[in-house]
Amino acid sequence: MRVLDMKTIVALARNRHFGRTATELNITQSAISSRLAAVEAELGCRLINRGEGQFELTPEGHRALASFERILGELDDLGGALAGAASPMADPLRIGAIDTVSSTWMPQLVDALHLRYPSLKIELTVDGTKRLVQGMKDNEFDLIFCLHPALDDGFRSYTACIMQMVWTGSPKLVDPDRVYSVAELAELPIITFPPHSPPYEMIAPYFHDDQALASKLTSCNSLYAIINLLIDGFGVGAIPTVTVKRELRSGLLHKIRVEKRFAPMPIIATYQANTRQDLMRELIAQARATVGEYCASVDPDTAWVA
Repeated sequence: MRVLDMKTIVALARNRHFGRTATELNITQSAISSRLAAVEAELGCRLINRGEGQFELTPEGHRALASFERILGELDDLGGALAGAASPMADPLRIGAIDTVSSTWMPQLVDALHLRYPSLKIELTVDGTKRLVQGMKDNEFDLIFCLHPALDDGFRSYTACIMQMVWTGSPKLVDPDRVYSVAELAELPIITFPPHSPPYEMIAPYFHDDQALASKLTSCNSLYAIINLLIDGFGVGAIPTVTVKRELRSGLLHKIRVEKRFAPMPIIATYQANTRQDLMRELIAQARATVGEYCASVDPDTAWVA
């Protein structure tokens, strides 16, 4: 069996689509079908059930995929060893993250991965949860960190960490010695994340449960912009505590004392589980270790591992 055929099957399993695989490999869909047919004929079994709107690996397909990935991984290891390279991964690692993650422990994760795999190329995309989840489904990422899991047969998800939220505002707007009720917070202008995002959707229940209405809402899709708006006194907001440590220490922002705390926010990791399995296991293990180290380095009330 040709290495080219094994790479084609692996790419097809990752993309779950003949058209996307053809684009990735720069060949025709008929060529992919011919390679798949040749492999199935050589193995004497069907690897993929395909039809109108259907794409599913058969049990034999899953076993073949695992073998192909192991063989290709061993060939990559051999090539890297012979070339004196430390990285077994030729393709870039595509990571997506919300800006809360990119501003906290993502730099440490990137450093750790480069230390372990010096020649590894990392493509980092910072975006909102909705776009990251859709990008994962469209095979734009190998791994994402956001506020919702991406759900698919080929994905696995886990809670990377949990971040405490804090109500905060500029000394121009809030009194740090005052304890604010929910109704008093509702009277202030509030800056929050975009509509339909998890933090935004948590705002209404926070106030409604206490029969209060927050009517002065401004939404923004950038954490950095939200922090700057808070510093300038345009409103108050509930944001992850670890993202404003410096601003709280310097006095640019004050932690608002409230009668009811805002619910903590889980960070969910989703990764490709059916491709490059050995390497993905190592990457996820490194991500877990890095997040654990980060949470151990900050106030345990602000971020922790579930």
